[in-house]
Amino acid sequence: MQFVNTHPAGPHRLPERFGSAQDLHAWLLEKAMGSETAHVTEADAASARELREALITVLLAHSGDKDTTPEVLAEAERYLRHAASRYPLVTVVTASGASLAPAQTGIPGLFGTVLANVTELAQAGVWDRVRACRHQPCHFGFFDRTRNRTAVYCGTKCGSRESMRAYRKRKKALASDWGPSSK
Repeated sequence: MQFVNTHPAGPHRLPERFGSAQDLHAWLLEKAMGSETAHVTEADAASARELREALITVLLAHSGDKDTTPEVLAEAERYLRHAASRYPLVTVVTASGASLAPAQTGIPGLFGTVLANVTELAQAGVWDRVRACRHQPCHFGFFDRTRNRTAVYCGTKCGSRESMRAYRKRKKALASDWGPSSK
């Protein structure tokens, strides 16, 4: 989720973490995933943003977001399949079990690690519980811990804002139905 929650939207007021090569490099250092001498390019930052946006689209689909159309979801899934071919994974077998790991190092390894984490969540049967907040423009990634698996907002702040937005929309519609222009 750390990878998905790097965008600058919503009430969390986070800065764009993949806006430039320098931003991506700083994020990698902060997460202890890179070194001071790691070479990060603007193309790497653009690829990180594209991967993140495709994942957010899938997570919004998990949340039942009405703006995530089948076409938008299909495009995100196509992108993720393409990314999986560019950033292959290998199975690491040990005496204690097996896991997936990126076949590459550096930035391609980071993207492979993200895909490995997604795969492991899916294999554990909890991928559909990883969601993106439906509150526009938040889209903050979160894990749905509710018993009935129905959470669609990252927290009460976004849920309240969305409820208030819907209330105002209903109130405005009602006022226009009963206003001076309707007869």
